Amino acid sequence: MEEIQSQSDLYRSSSSSASSPTNRVPSSHFFYVRKPGSLTQPISFEDSPEWEDSPADVRMDEEANIGGGGDSINDATATPISPSLSKINSGSMTSPPVPEGGAGNVVRKIAGASIAWKDLTVTMKGKRRYSDKVLKSSNGYALPGTMTVIMGPAKSGKSTLLRALAGRLTPSAKMYGDVFVNGSKSHMPYGSYGYAERKTQLIGSLTVREFLYYSSLLQLPGFLCQKRSVVEDAIQAMSLSDYANKLIGGGHCYMKGLRSGERRRVSIARELVMRPHILFIDEPLYHLDSVSTLLMMVTLKKLASIGCTLVFTIYQSSTEVFGLFDRICLLSNGNTLFFGETLACLQHFSNAGFPCPIMQSPSDHFLRAINTDFDRIIAMCKNWQDDNGDFSAVNMDTAVAIRTLEATYKSSADAASVETMIFKLTEREGSQLKSKGKAGAATRVAVLTWKSLLVMSREWKYYWLRLILYLILTLFIGTLYSGLGHSLSSVATRVAAVFVFVSFASLLGIAGIPSLLKEIKIYRSEASNQHSGAFVFILGQFLGSIPFLFLISISSSLVFYFMVGLRDDFGLLMYFVLNFFMCLLVNEGLMLSIACVWRDVYWSTLTLISVHVIMMLAAGHFRIRNALPKPLWTYPFAYISFHTYSIQGLLENEYIGEVFAVGEVRSISGYEAIGGYYQIAADANSKWRNMLVLLAMAFGYRLIVYVLLRFGLNKNVSGRLLLCHRKNNS
Repeated sequence: MEEIQSQSDLYRSSSSSASSPTNRVPSSHFFYVRKPGSLTQPISFEDSPEWEDSPADVRMDEEANIGGGGDSINDATATPISPSLSKINSGSMTSPPVPEGGAGNVVRKIAGASIAWKDLTVTMKGKRRYSDKVLKSSNGYALPGTMTVIMGPAKSGKSTLLRALAGRLTPSAKMYGDVFVNGSKSHMPYGSYGYAERKTQLIGSLTVREFLYYSSLLQLPGFLCQKRSVVEDAIQAMSLSDYANKLIGGGHCYMKGLRSGERRRVSIARELVMRPHILFIDEPLYHLDSVSTLLMMVTLKKLASIGCTLVFTIYQSSTEVFGLFDRICLLSNGNTLFFGETLACLQHFSNAGFPCPIMQSPSDHFLRAINTDFDRIIAMCKNWQDDNGDFSAVNMDTAVAIRTLEATYKSSADAASVETMIFKLTEREGSQLKSKGKAGAATRVAVLTWKSLLVMSREWKYYWLRLILYLILTLFIGTLYSGLGHSLSSVATRVAAVFVFVSFASLLGIAGIPSLLKEIKIYRSEASNQHSGAFVFILGQFLGSIPFLFLISISSSLVFYFMVGLRDDFGLLMYFVLNFFMCLLVNEGLMLSIACVWRDVYWSTLTLISVHVIMMLAAGHFRIRNALPKPLWTYPFAYISFHTYSIQGLLENEYIGEVFAVGEVRSISGYEAIGGYYQIAADANSKWRNMLVLLAMAFGYRLIVYVLLRFGLNKNVSGRLLLCHRKNNS
């Protein structure tokens, strides 16, 4: 205790010197707080960082919100007032106005829900057992119409607590303790809550309104007119009216798109389409500047004012933003250092011997006291001096501060009031949250197909540029092998032309890897919120890619077919087009499967190039298939190479039924003429069997993608749901 007292005295002296008349800025320092019913009066700090005992003019309005839209918990007669709030004086400056949706635009109310957690502990599985506690015995609650913020330094357990409350912990995590929603332990069904990730994948080729409408079609059942209304409500709630018809951006090389602040609000608006009772947001201020930060928080405050329960994490904030919070849960290394009203947190630090200096942001002060990374700065600054002397202002052991704050909070009346409130919220069960239903599988497939077609029509960098590259490549190959004629001596050159066309055109398809990776990321984001599934995604992507791949196949095939001078027959031309189309479908499935494995542009591209080179070597052009070494090259490379079946089918289409004259009296068949250059079958139906093999390979690669997605990402989603059900049953 002597060590703690000495550290507290040292910090108190440094804080007092920071607020002394010689160093004081001659203006009052204001930040904004919530009053019942609206945003009203700020708190004006006095000159001294010490807190004076004076009557408080602070009233609580939480008892009106406890019910959460029809809950039976309304008889929790009054929310216990934090004892520390009785030491705070109110000021007289008005706070920034909450932006409205505009004249004539009324945002419909949302029925919020109360959520409380008691003795919540989360452990992560190490190499052998669950050992690492990332969250330790946390208690707290959140009420409808309020904003509850989880604050702390990096790796303090903020996101873990948020995921635990939302029932989204990974299977490698194990949760102890209880989470109550409207007084009961039942898990939150689909549509009753929203969860906005820190990094949400948006579709840059769509406008804000199109993207939200697309999300509503994926999430909601019902009529289209109803979905349009919820989309407009989400746009109004997140103050996106001015950007509703603007492209989101991020996927165009010719358009900048929305800024990070607007993009973050779009990601939150996507969750509002379901009109959730509770909204969880992981780092809503991630990578935002000061203006975007304030606009974001005021918008979220407006969202809370219509009834939604907001719980989100934050690293730090400005003074103005700090005043908008209703409650704060302060974490460090998984330990709860404080839970309660934001102003009471300031009093808590003062009681522990760490008062907030006059001209310092409260969140900066909190993190300075509990972030152990500052100890390294102290070690660096021990022997340094600045213009004003030594670095006494940073000379505080954060480990001592954390122990002091934790011990002070556990024995404080603030902790007791939290336990009392949790008891009142859980002593009687309220109304159960109901699932809002999902869109049908056929509807989601149609929506994903529509989305893919729309994205392809706008993303010229990934799609139309590829079409141009295919045409340029085909023109080069056609000019290289033009004017071959139909003599017996041209057979070997024609075989080489077909091989080069199929092989290099397939290799050029690797340029589509970035677009496929974007689709996978978007799918992962949608699947994590149960908006999409593996089968729906694969079928929608397959149907959406057909028009684009067919356009490539027919344009490239026509150029190559007539420039090289293949047989002049419409039926043979159509087979050539279909064969190359199947080849592109197989190649697209191969790229999608490898992209699902690596999920990285560099490694996916490197792997695909290696696979294509091996398949080209085993395709039977450099050495006839029956002459290839049996192990490895024949089995399995020659049989899994789609180049083999595509080239063989195209050559059978060209030479089966053809006759070449040898001298004046003798002739040979096309099968005999090509026999020394490429191995084909004499059967006229063999080319159709090769077509069926290509079709089977196209579906086979997509089956591999389904397995990777179903037992990869979806395994985590199913694991989280299973953990929730097991927790409820216990």
